[in-house]
Amino acid sequence: MLHFDHYYEKWMSKQLMEETNARRLERLKKGLSYSSIEFLRRVWLPAVGSFEHLHAEWEVRDFSNGYRYVDFAYMPAGTKGGIEIQDYASHARDLDIRRFKDLCRRHCLLALDNWIFLPIAFPSITDEPQQCQQLILAFIGKFVAAPAESNLSWLEAETIRLARRMHKPFTPTDLAKHLSVSNRHARRVLQSLIEKQLLEVASGKSRMRTFRLTEK
Repeated sequence: MLHFDHYYEKWMSKQLMEETNARRLERLKKGLSYSSIEFLRRVWLPAVGSFEHLHAEWEVRDFSNGYRYVDFAYMPAGTKGGIEIQDYASHARDLDIRRFKDLCRRHCLLALDNWIFLPIAFPSITDEPQQCQQLILAFIGKFVAAPAESNLSWLEAETIRLARRMHKPFTPTDLAKHLSVSNRHARRVLQSLIEKQLLEVASGKSRMRTFRLTEK
């Protein structure tokens, strides 16, 4: 089981230590909001397994030379993905016309600056965390540059895509749910990919329990 507090504190300490931008540093020192922390606890870490390439309170410039902050920026290899947690009270129920227009403008500016933007409702994090986890894996999949090998079947290719998005070892049950097939069928797909040296066993000897991409 992943120990959230350990991963979170290590990740935040690294950002605080490396940040040289005084404005962002001040925001980080204040700490993340409750909704942001619950997103990390319930959705991101269980789905992804690490905080690699993820940055909190990321500063972006708007077209008026002002500063705006994205709750989370996911930026592997220089790409730009933004995630914002939408609290119902602050983003829906109590949103006045001025703030509503500013929110729309904010989303437009990010899109025009080539950000892939993902807004997530806080009630979904608490009520439907598994659906949010699937959204995050699909979001990460947008940044996977390497295509699946052309000589693979559809199930094999989708298994490789899943392995690239997960960033952690996965089980046959994980794969079976993702592909909507039986566990036995999932194990056959996994065995085929092991024989092709595209996957390797991460744990288990007499009975293979988890799998990952082959390290090259």
